[in-house]
Amino acid sequence: MAYESVLLNKVIDINKIVTIHYFEYMSNFSFYGESHDFWEFLYVDKGEINVTADKSTYTLKKDEIIFHEPNEFHNVKANGHIAPNLVVISFECTSKAMDFFKKKRFKITENERNFLANIILEAKNSFMPPFDNPYVEHLTRNNASIFGSEQLIKMNLEAFLIYLIRREKEKKIVPEPALQLKKKSNLELYKQINLYLNKNLSCHLSIDQIAKDNLISRSQLQKIFQEQTQEGVIEHFSKMKIDTAKQLIRNNIYNFTEIANQLGYSSVHYFSRQFKKITGMSPSEYSASVKGLSEHPSPK
Repeated sequence: MAYESVLLNKVIDINKIVTIHYFEYMSNFSFYGESHDFWEFLYVDKGEINVTADKSTYTLKKDEIIFHEPNEFHNVKANGHIAPNLVVISFECTSKAMDFFKKKRFKITENERNFLANIILEAKNSFMPPFDNPYVEHLTRNNASIFGSEQLIKMNLEAFLIYLIRREKEKKIVPEPALQLKKKSNLELYKQINLYLNKNLSCHLSIDQIAKDNLISRSQLQKIFQEQTQEGVIEHFSKMKIDTAKQLIRNNIYNFTEIANQLGYSSVHYFSRQFKKITGMSPSEYSASVKGLSEHPSPK
């Protein structure tokens, strides 16, 4: 019996990455703009942002994404009220299928968001920081990179673009991979508890209180968060508080004492200790670092 191989068709083929960024901007950030001969997209992970593409201006909110085709002028400006978190990825691709993304904006799904999360993760496994400076124009390989990390960037990026095209052409959401009923149930519980934690960021919650309010056992609660986040629920809640604190700092409305009070910390000193424990820098150091990006001089 003679076997014959089939050469797989590549509808989107990406071999060169230019930049992979995850930005936490101040509410007054403004990027003067640029054009270049490769593709770029901007995704809003939190907050909102104003984007100019050629002569059109758009306001993008959480989970919205915009594509910039090669040689299209574009800039970014925060609205002065809400500090945004953004993913910006640029790459070279000459595949004909990329024409689909010209002048396009979308709201992405959880399935597609997972591809972006994997790209950011593998970028950290492949390249040296910083990933939060919009003026860095060259990725530097990490000599201690993890096996296969660059290829996984390529695979996740191509899959992300293919799934977007499929969804838009078919006018339906691509179904998630099949999950066991128990895992699906745990995922729904995790989402429910995350919403609960978000609503109670100003409170001091214990494991017992969280379990009681969500009608599950303490052991099941811990198991769900270990399964979904690889960390305990209190650790996860602390990180949620600090993520919110970072955004409040970048909104530039409240001082550190007011932020500590809003998030239920017993004192600004305890807040500062927790902030440094999780981020590696004090609130003052974090504020100075993100303000430094906002004050970067424009080219003359």
